[in-house]
Amino acid sequence: MAVWIQAQQLQGDALHQMQSLYGQHFPIEVRHYLAQWIEGQLWDSVELENPQDELKAKRLLDSLVQELQRKAEHQVGEDGFLLKIKLGHYASQLKSTYDRCPLELVRCIKHILHSEQRLVQEANNAVGSGGGGGTMDSLSQRHQQINQTFEELRVSTQETENELRKLQHNQEYFIIQYQENLRIQAQLSSLSAVPAEERTQRETSLQAKRATVEAWLTREANTLQKYRLDLAEKHQKTLGQLRKQQTLILDEELIQWKRRQQLAGNGGPTEGGLDVLQSWCEKLADLIWQNRQQIRRAEHLTQQLPLPGPMEELLTKLNSDITDIISALVTSTFIIEKQPPQVLKTQTKFAATVRLLVGGKLNVHMNPPQVKAVIVSEQQAKALLKNESTRNDSSGEILNNNCVMEYHRTTGTLSAHFRNMSLKRIKRSDRRGAESVTEEKFTVMFESQFSVGGNELVFHVKGRVPFVVPDKVLWPQLCEALDMKYKAEMHSARGLCDDNLVFLAQKAFSSASINQEDYRNMTMSWAQFNRESLPGRNFTFWQWFDGVMELMKKHLKPHWNDGAILGFVNKQQAQDMLMSKPNGTFLLRFSDSEIGGITIAWVAENPNKRLVWNLMPYTTKDFSIHSLADRISDLNHLMFLYPDRPKDEVFSKYYTPPLSKAVDGYVKPQIKQVVPEYPSSGNPTYMDQAPSPSVAHPINFAIFPPIDPMMDADGEFDLEDTMDVARHVEELLRRPMANQWDGQQS
Repeated sequence: MAVWIQAQQLQGDALHQMQSLYGQHFPIEVRHYLAQWIEGQLWDSVELENPQDELKAKRLLDSLVQELQRKAEHQVGEDGFLLKIKLGHYASQLKSTYDRCPLELVRCIKHILHSEQRLVQEANNAVGSGGGGGTMDSLSQRHQQINQTFEELRVSTQETENELRKLQHNQEYFIIQYQENLRIQAQLSSLSAVPAEERTQRETSLQAKRATVEAWLTREANTLQKYRLDLAEKHQKTLGQLRKQQTLILDEELIQWKRRQQLAGNGGPTEGGLDVLQSWCEKLADLIWQNRQQIRRAEHLTQQLPLPGPMEELLTKLNSDITDIISALVTSTFIIEKQPPQVLKTQTKFAATVRLLVGGKLNVHMNPPQVKAVIVSEQQAKALLKNESTRNDSSGEILNNNCVMEYHRTTGTLSAHFRNMSLKRIKRSDRRGAESVTEEKFTVMFESQFSVGGNELVFHVKGRVPFVVPDKVLWPQLCEALDMKYKAEMHSARGLCDDNLVFLAQKAFSSASINQEDYRNMTMSWAQFNRESLPGRNFTFWQWFDGVMELMKKHLKPHWNDGAILGFVNKQQAQDMLMSKPNGTFLLRFSDSEIGGITIAWVAENPNKRLVWNLMPYTTKDFSIHSLADRISDLNHLMFLYPDRPKDEVFSKYYTPPLSKAVDGYVKPQIKQVVPEYPSSGNPTYMDQAPSPSVAHPINFAIFPPIDPMMDADGEFDLEDTMDVARHVEELLRRPMANQWDGQQS
């Protein structure tokens, strides 16, 4: 309800904009009396392009109707009688309007709420900057400047409209006087039939009258020509302002929105709504069209009354310029509102939404255009941008790739929702050198044809910018992208800290420097990022980082968000950190040698000296069998999570509850992890072999004797072998064991 309370305080144009959101499609009284309920619903959880969410929308509609009916029933007294009738009427009206299309109700309310929030935010920014004496942030300043320019353009357009009407009036009067002059000349010509005495008298009078009219016509012709030139000059000035405003909105604001959309695909914040951009583009369209009509009317006046001078050429140039402006507006505002997936698989459904931001204002919806989606290669896309013809229009076949644009009156949007596209086949080009199949790029391109002004102007549009991929990027830029992606995968505000980024830089550049500044001006190429293997490894930098994210996303996300996993620490750093801590202190770090691996390092007393031990890395296969928290719980020699947190304090909420007693002759198996015990005598074991040894993690089952550890040729446990045994034993445990245990049951 907080938004509605603030929305009611809006003034001037903002209040008018807020009121214009409501009407028969959604009465403002419904917003007022159900404000708290409306703002408490999860409208954004409904995906408008997903038909499966129609059931969610239907439930919201039914709940809204019920709330209205309940509100109506509680109205009492004389004043409440009329309100009771009105709210009941609105309940029936909304039910009948949206029962067959509940997603449209959600679209309508989302549009209203987002618009109100925007208007309230803009009003708060204006008050905060003006009343507090401070300066507005750059975004608010830019938006205020755009709105101020629109007001100036509105005023100048109205001025030229007034001037045009004045010119038209003067020209009409000029034509009347010109006709009067022709009538006088005709009268003079007819005097030959009049008697001489009378002819002389009438001729003198008519000639004097003709001289007066001709003198007026000469002066007025010069005045009209000046009016025309002045009007053309004003139109030139207005067109310059329009072009500048359009450049600001399309080349800055819209491009920034598209950039935010790109980053959102990599885990960045959502790109934000298009309502503000659409309102600006619609204002541009309205002003451009008004000026174009004025220029056309000026051309008609010039043709109606030709006068000597450069007017014809000036108007031709103005008409050409404004047609270019409106062409740029229409083609640039045909955008992909919801992008298709970054990775497409054949025979798999995918969706996308395209939108024309000026469709409603230019009445494009009066002749609903059809949009076609085609898939093209990188080379074809670049050729199309240069208007070069290509032998094949596409590089594959997409099913359900045609869609008619629909106009939604409640939101004023013209869009096409491709809900069930599917890539049937793809034609790949010959790959160059070391380029893999996953590096070959394609794009889904959307194309359509729009008619404006009753087919007066026709525009062929294509919604896609070709590939622009830099050869190298600065390391800080890459860090920003990695941090963004990591936080998105973890669904957490805890991203990559400076120490984490230094660790990654050391890995990426095979460097030992711990100074972040040393990497600030370094660049990374695509080959370094995901083509060339890291030194001494058989995987690339990205494969290692992506493996970490996959492991964390599937199994360890809560522990990362709890701060329990340090992760980006190498073996030597772990040893240095742990040696100063009490026995049993441990930490979790990502494996350097295995993709998607994490290991436990802990410090413990050896008969000879204190050592830091490292378990062989766990992978997602391990955690599919036994969780990290349970593994840590099983290992009693792990006592404190670095630096000094008792492990149960950190991990106990994730422990698997104790198993219940046997039922129906079955005993539930229990998986437990063990590590070979430390020697109680002075007899040496394999754990004495190295200052920072690796220890395998065999799995022990409660109802079987402990499994003997299996060591590889180097004296370390082989993870794959132990996993095979674990899976084999787990399969055995699924079998009924009634006969085996009958004699032991009470």
